[in-house]
Amino acid sequence: MGLSWYTSILDTCDQLQPRPISKDVVPQEIVAEIRVDMAHFPLASGQGGAVTKIAALRSPYRVEDPEKPWPIILWLQGGPGASGVGIGNFEEVGPLDTDLKPRNSTWLREADLLFVDNPVGTGFSFVEDTKLFVKTDEEAATDLTMLLMEIFNKNESLQKSPLYIVAESYGGKFAATLGLSALKAIESGKLKLILGGVALGDSWISPEDFVFSWGPLLKDVSRLDSNGAQKSNSLAQQIKQQIDNGQFEDATNSWSALEDVISSSSNSVDFYNFLLDSGMDPVSLTASELSMGIAMKRYSRYLDSLKSSSPGGGVNLDSLMNGAIKKKLKIPENVQWGGQSDLVFTALAGDFMRPRISEVDELLAKGVNVTVYNGQVRFLFGPLFQQCLTIKPHEIRLFLNWNGVFHV
Repeated sequence: MGLSWYTSILDTCDQLQPRPISKDVVPQEIVAEIRVDMAHFPLASGQGGAVTKIAALRSPYRVEDPEKPWPIILWLQGGPGASGVGIGNFEEVGPLDTDLKPRNSTWLREADLLFVDNPVGTGFSFVEDTKLFVKTDEEAATDLTMLLMEIFNKNESLQKSPLYIVAESYGGKFAATLGLSALKAIESGKLKLILGGVALGDSWISPEDFVFSWGPLLKDVSRLDSNGAQKSNSLAQQIKQQIDNGQFEDATNSWSALEDVISSSSNSVDFYNFLLDSGMDPVSLTASELSMGIAMKRYSRYLDSLKSSSPGGGVNLDSLMNGAIKKKLKIPENVQWGGQSDLVFTALAGDFMRPRISEVDELLAKGVNVTVYNGQVRFLFGPLFQQCLTIKPHEIRLFLNWNGVFHV
């Protein structure tokens, strides 16, 4: 699997002078279309391939300073199957909310932003042949590396800006593998960019460690009793054994069973906020959905709840993406934003529980700064980190095997 050709940039950004974002000053979007096929050959008609969409936003605050180059942030959403072009852009760090009103907290104040519907099948990206869904994190990293080659190798201005790969949830696995893939391409001269660092937010880079933390954490906060904690710990042990044996798809199935046990033993705790029951948060699941025992689809259903909700109380994300944004980007009528997300998740079931600690180790060994951050109440992906920690080559490590310093 690989990105085989870069067909066009539909819009270009004006050279914007630094000024506050207002309703009348909205950074223009660059939308790129990339065709994909198994043989790495261009597809003249697109048949048998896939299309991936990206959105690149140039900051109106950008300052050209040779002593401090303006950074570019590549945002990778989780899932797998969540849309960075949609969720990351309009509900988290982009310049506009779902009402297309300016967001004062946008990261565009500090960097240019690049959102990608990754891997293929996510968001507005789609495959015309189901064999083209990526089955491993490495395949997704290869596609993204080729995308970066197309974007950066042809633009000397962009090559002066450090690229920071920032991710949340399962996107952290993509970030770790992409960081390493991009670094190797840089070292071989195939990719012309400066890798500034990698940031891993509540990232699923060590599934074994995370599932072992669920039972004790939920018992400590009185969401599980001793019996529920025992069942949770027992399934965590089973998952560890399966991972050790290389039975990753079986481990994914056991992860599903573990979530069902936790749900039934905790009055359907909200996996994204353990202070709440499911259904109490408008962007979480309902108890009835949890009781259906479809844990492997929990994140996908969570994404559905995000699509149908609006933190600002206005237009919901699904309506925005399949309405005004779809029209602007000239998306084919038969393509629905998020229409293949479930299939993306299913295709990666054999890699979902595979750890990516070694990739982080290698990034550190090569001198790449890695930042780990996590929220306080989410336990699904990443309860081990209740703070923001930047790991540099001479500093502390956590559960990594990096030879920099010492165990904690």
